[in-house]
Amino acid sequence: MYGPVKDELAATLGEIRAAGLYKNERELTTPQSAHVRTRTADSLNFCANNYLGLADHPDVVAAAKAALDEWGFGMASVRFICGTQTQHTRLEQRLADFLGTEAAILYSSCFDANGGVFEVLFGEGDAIVSDELNHASIIDGVRLAKAMRYRYRNADMADLRAQLVAARDAGAHRVVVVTDGVFSMDGSYAPLPAICDLAEEFGAMVLVDDSHAVGFVGAGGRGTPELFGVADRVDILTGTLGKALGGASGGYVASHGEVVELLRQRSRPYLFSNSVAPAVVAGSLAALDLVANSGQARERLARHTALFRTLMGAAGFDLLGDDAHPHPITPVMFPGEDGARRAAEVADHMLGSGVYVIAFSYPVVPKGRARIRVQLSAAHTEDDVRACVAAFVAARDAVG
Repeated sequence: MYGPVKDELAATLGEIRAAGLYKNERELTTPQSAHVRTRTADSLNFCANNYLGLADHPDVVAAAKAALDEWGFGMASVRFICGTQTQHTRLEQRLADFLGTEAAILYSSCFDANGGVFEVLFGEGDAIVSDELNHASIIDGVRLAKAMRYRYRNADMADLRAQLVAARDAGAHRVVVVTDGVFSMDGSYAPLPAICDLAEEFGAMVLVDDSHAVGFVGAGGRGTPELFGVADRVDILTGTLGKALGGASGGYVASHGEVVELLRQRSRPYLFSNSVAPAVVAGSLAALDLVANSGQARERLARHTALFRTLMGAAGFDLLGDDAHPHPITPVMFPGEDGARRAAEVADHMLGSGVYVIAFSYPVVPKGRARIRVQLSAAHTEDDVRACVAAFVAARDAVG
């Protein structure tokens, strides 16, 4: 009987609203782009993962349109039954070639990729050592495995060493160190060289979720392993097609041939989910073509990121991230008990001024660590960046 449950759920929703943690969804009436329109205003968009501006790129859109005629709308099947088209295997090979791995396997999302990789590769008697700030999909994927679980403090190599010692002392057979390449709520990089050093010392594998780096980090856009020169030392890469690589949907695991082959046989999200839609596959292939020639876009993105950090710092805002390795994710912090309320009010004021940003608060980030996560794009202009900073200043002055 739903009646009592309805009242309980309504009470929970009321508590979320009262705490200032309710997440409203603003509808866009335009394609995803650096400039968008909501139901109320035209806005500069500073909260998308559209790092290279490919979500509405004409070449990507054209490839997706052509695929509808050539390949149809949907597969209506999983891969091993009748859900594999020639272009699915072509995209997997292109991803492997781009990332420098032996093979790659497509998933409906990177959430599914992370949800399907651990249970297959790590069981009883094995150990998974995971950074405390890893993405929710990694956390959920690790929970599905029967392996021993260890967690180390974010990017803390002394604590990672301690957890690896504990795993080996417990007699773990296979050990894997798992980290985001870029921590999405902080805009900070994992110290991959030091992680790889420790993994090699303890005979462990390394798995990196590079969703917020692939396509635009590193000289060739191949992500954090390329940036830090450790591409040949990372065993498993997971990532998404839903951010810099076209921004639609789909994820992947890129790794050694045996790893990918076993995932095809036993990974549940792969075996029991429909294939990535044909139009998404075609658009992603076009996006990879563009990424291969996106050096200027990556340079422009880096300039926008540096300009934003410089101007916001000069205006007295508290920013997370590393100035030595600035990332387009730039969290603007609103600490304290009333930080969630203030961040939400600033974001609302900015939308009224034509700048679209989103406030993040608990449970997405820890209590007392509310923030507005700004995300720069190569599709922005320098004037767009300056307008965003001006809107922050005006909103701060108005809200207090």
